[in-house]
Amino acid sequence: MSIITSQQLIQYYEKYRATEVTFNKQVITATGLMPGNMYLRVLDRQLPCTVFSSSLASARVIANVKANFFLDLKRPNTRLALRWCFKLPDKAEPITFFVPCRATGFTHFNVQKPGVQMVTLEYTQRPPNDLIEILGGLLEANWNAQQRREERIAITPENMKKLGMESRDALLLIGETSRPCLLRDLSFIGAEVLTSKLTDSDTGRPASLKIAKGEQATDMTMPGTITRVEEVGGRKDIIAVAIEYAADTPISYKLLINSFITSSRKTPREGDPGLVPGRPVESKLEDSASPPDTRPTEQFLPSPPHPKPGPHPQGESSPNG
Repeated sequence: MSIITSQQLIQYYEKYRATEVTFNKQVITATGLMPGNMYLRVLDRQLPCTVFSSSLASARVIANVKANFFLDLKRPNTRLALRWCFKLPDKAEPITFFVPCRATGFTHFNVQKPGVQMVTLEYTQRPPNDLIEILGGLLEANWNAQQRREERIAITPENMKKLGMESRDALLLIGETSRPCLLRDLSFIGAEVLTSKLTDSDTGRPASLKIAKGEQATDMTMPGTITRVEEVGGRKDIIAVAIEYAADTPISYKLLINSFITSSRKTPREGDPGLVPGRPVESKLEDSASPPDTRPTEQFLPSPPHPKPGPHPQGESSPNG
């Protein structure tokens, strides 16, 4: 997790307090949630549960509620607390904390198993900063992915450090072929790379970009489509390739781009080539996949095509060395 200020935590809490995040597989992976270590503490007992969704004000969990637990959950003064557990890449040990809460609703989740309930929990106090930072950062990344989708990050040595990347090297996967390439710029919606041996006829072909972030993070692969192929500086051995990502861009990638945008916003430098502004684009949100509810639920949505960039402030080098 990057360094975050108390002011940012306040902004996260005020802006995203009621926005619910559904914990699907992607979100679980991106946040480092450890589902097997989650439980609801009921007085001095533990009720294992699965987190279905959470905001900074409430949560919905799925649990097999036995009769003795059910009676205690329904009592208004029963002491309840939801235990969270996350494994973060920059910490050696998992972090755990409790959020005091009360049960406000019960819904049968499985007709064949009457004891399995969707339990709605309302937090009785502001959650710990760790949860605000994790969920707030996720929601901010998704918001920026919609509102700042066309801003491009020039892959310079300084920007690579901010992104936590050890190298510009990446792989362009086209069909059964894996081509080495150099990252030229990145955005929420696409990328431009330098490679060789591609022609205009490759425009429109499906392709995936595989990026190694370095440190202990796993590689990220973004499927998409080649939207432009052109020579660089009249040299036929260096080809610039623009890629538009598909709708299912990994959340971990959005968090990567967002971490750069937020860090650049905190420490702007005169003449910094890091961010190239783009045109604002309007988009409509899709329906949530969670059960019918009036609360806002965060979505991770497709984006429009990657724009053709202008000249870069740095000279280019051949991907073949």
